[in-house]
Amino acid sequence: MISKLHIENILFLDIETVPETEYYSELDDTKQQLWEHKSQYQRRDEYTAEAFYERAGIWAEFGKIICISVGYFKMEGDIRTFRVTSFYGDEVKILKDFKNLLLTHFSSNKHLLCAHNGKEFDFPYIARRMIIHNIELPYKLNLFGKKPWEVPHLDTLELWKFGDYKTYTSLKLLTNVLGIPSPKDDIDGSEVYRVYYKDQEIDRIITYCEKDTIAVAQIFLRLRGDDLLHDNEIIHV
Repeated sequence: MISKLHIENILFLDIETVPETEYYSELDDTKQQLWEHKSQYQRRDEYTAEAFYERAGIWAEFGKIICISVGYFKMEGDIRTFRVTSFYGDEVKILKDFKNLLLTHFSSNKHLLCAHNGKEFDFPYIARRMIIHNIELPYKLNLFGKKPWEVPHLDTLELWKFGDYKTYTSLKLLTNVLGIPSPKDDIDGSEVYRVYYKDQEIDRIITYCEKDTIAVAQIFLRLRGDDLLHDNEIIHV
């Protein structure tokens, strides 16, 4: 039961991704053909492969990570804090810095990673991008040969499903129905491509990513029956 988990052993996270290049035309001919084939089912006849390219960031083979935000709880007596930080910039550096965090602070068997829809998106996306960049997978992301109960991952979407596999509940919807305060967002996921490539405002994306990481932690607290975080308990480092 999640109520028995030691909350300081959990690393909460969220990632933001964009297409690997700003424009479809920057892909070589082979990659364009592969993208056209890969996206055929999703776009059907409504969009050309080029028009649909802004959405390429959701596939690790055609996208890249521009921000990983992480958060963890720190308990000092009766004082609880939640510390949030972000890795951003060059993707290889992002991945290596995140890996170093796992190796130095979240490497033991007791440590877990937690994200919303993390098992379907965040965790495999990070692992695939590491492999693409020839970065050896850390233990927490290397699932080869592991039994289901040995996988050190928590997923707030999966926890909310209670065994129901027929539906998807977004982070925004879940915070709403659980009564979790959600500050007015400057951007949403559909705008990350524009803010990154057109506006070149990575700080806005970092803020958005950190808000989602905090929201994941809040959902986890709510599912445990714990008190939600107050603003004065959240520390950005």
